[in-house]
This record gives sequence, C-alpha cells and structure tokens, in this order.
Amino acid sequence: MQAIERISQHQDWITVIFLLCLILLVLARIGFTQRFEEFINLLNSGKFISFKGKENKAFHPFNILLLSVQVLAVSIFLYIAYDYFYELKEENWIIFIRIFTAFTCLLLFKALLEKIIGNIFEIDEQMDYYIFQKLSYRNFIAIFLLAASLFLIYTLPPTALILGIIGGIVLLANALGMFLIFRRNQNVLSANWFYFILYLCALEIAPYIILYKLIIN
Repeated sequence: MQAIERISQHQDWITVIFLLCLILLVLARIGFTQRFEEFINLLNSGKFISFKGKENKAFHPFNILLLSVQVLAVSIFLYIAYDYFYELKEENWIIFIRIFTAFTCLLLFKALLEKIIGNIFEIDEQMDYYIFQKLSYRNFIAIFLLAASLFLIYTLPPTALILGIIGGIVLLANALGMFLIFRRNQNVLSANWFYFILYLCALEIAPYIILYKLIIN
C-alpha cells in the first residue's frame, strides 16, 4: 500500500489575529459604548457622521481601535486571496506580515499627505471631516470583510467566485461610501472640481494600484 503524503496547515497564527480583532472590537464597545452603537447604525442613520464628525477628531481613540481592525481584516483577506491564486505550499505568515506592513504604510502615508494638503491649502477642518467620514465607512466595511474571512478560513473553502464576490461587494460598498461623502460635500467639490480629480487619481486610485503591484511581486 503506497503512502500518501498529507499536508496539514496550521491556522494558529490566523486564529490569534482573529482573536485580536475581536478584542479590539470589545474594547471599542466597552470604552465608547454610545459611539459604538451609533457607528453600528451607520447605514440606518447619519447621526454618527453628522454629530461625531463635527468634533473634528478623525483620529479619536475609538477610530484608532477600529482602524486597527480594518488593517488586520484587509490584510487577512488579501492573504487568503494571495494564498488561493498563488497556491502557497504551506502557510507563510511572512507573506501576511508583508501585506500587513505594506497596507499599514499605505494608510499612514495617505493620512499624512492628506493632512499636509489640508495645512497647505488652509482647509484643515474640512480635511479632518473628510478623513473622518472616509475612515468611518471603511471601518464599517472592514467588519464585513472580517466576518467573510472567518468563513473562508473555517467554513467555506475559498474559490475564485467567492473571492470575486466578496471583493466586488467591498469595492461597491467603498464606492458607495465615497459617493455619499462627495454628495455631502458637493458644494466644496463643485468649486474645486479640478483639484478633486487630481486628488482622486493621486490618493484614492494610484496607491492601491501600487499596493497590488507590491503584493504580487
């Protein structure tokens, strides 16, 4: 009887990351109860954006906690997609660290550049409000992405169709969020549409193309 090699992949480090995400969510829930409840109802009510946005605290501790969840959730999903399409022979947590590092650096660089732009053009208040809105919508989307990644790891084996559907939902949700932000600020954008197009291409499209190139290479 011929022996058949069995490759067993350990998910311990991924389990730790999921646990860390849940801990961060619990901390956000316990530490900022009212803010968390308003955030969860983001789709049903604009109260969170309208009232919390006026504080001009884009990097409030609550947002930092959820931003950490966002970075981890996106990195896990990108790792799952990378593992599926490039067929890693064994789990490679180093690939995850590279994805996590690249995505984190991308977000920090974009935030720093946006703050610099706001300071140069003396629109710090408007820029902080824009960053807050964008961060809120993407943090909300990240929770869905985290749940989807949980199913892909422990329940449903990833396929190109499933990954495509999840990725498409995330892109559509992100586009919808940006549309709502732009509609909410259309008076400012209509007066500076040329600069807005430059910003959209330079900071909302090009960085993710660069991230994609870094990951596949």
